[in-house]
Amino acid sequence: MIDLVLVDDHAVVRQGLRSVLERAPDVRVVGEAATPDEALQVVADTKPSLVLLDLKLSSAPGLEGLDLCARLTTTYPGLAVLVLTTALEDQLVVTALRNGAKGYVVKEVDTSELLRAIRAVDQGENAFDPRSSSAMVRGLTASPGPGEAQLTPRELEVLRLLAHGLSNREISERLFIAETTVKFHVANVMRKLEVTRRSEAVYVASQLGAI
Repeated sequence: MIDLVLVDDHAVVRQGLRSVLERAPDVRVVGEAATPDEALQVVADTKPSLVLLDLKLSSAPGLEGLDLCARLTTTYPGLAVLVLTTALEDQLVVTALRNGAKGYVVKEVDTSELLRAIRAVDQGENAFDPRSSSAMVRGLTASPGPGEAQLTPRELEVLRLLAHGLSNREISERLFIAETTVKFHVANVMRKLEVTRRSEAVYVASQLGAI
């Protein structure tokens, strides 16, 4: 069961999401919040496995959700955060990932795509809808740094598929290799790039000009 907290400043959006998500047999909405302070309290009280987070949490300028994402993932290292928002800018997606988000989807996605992302993130994978994935790749490759990561051709293939939000299983199907082999390649990539998160591996490789 995926215990989930909804964080969105619009009550009607939270009500709609709750209604849709609770139809899934493996999702349970355990709390809601409209502000960063409420979110921190609800997460402390309910101890969810996942937070579905909008980035804009008030009518004021700014994206409070970015700071909240960083605070949540720092305070609760095992907590998965999936961004669900209307905002879609290349660097914004990258910043959300650097602040600890495991995935990024826009509110235009349908229910099945949202549930797929929730389940993937809950299992420790990264998840993006096609528009967010493209934005992330553009954002990551906007200012590549010098040098090249010493990755094998197969590791580069796996890394490029990670950049498009594919899970280990999807990568194994795409490359016609065992899922355990994919895990081996992912582990090697993260070791060589000296990172601990898949999204960080994509970011570092892009900065190095490797993808």
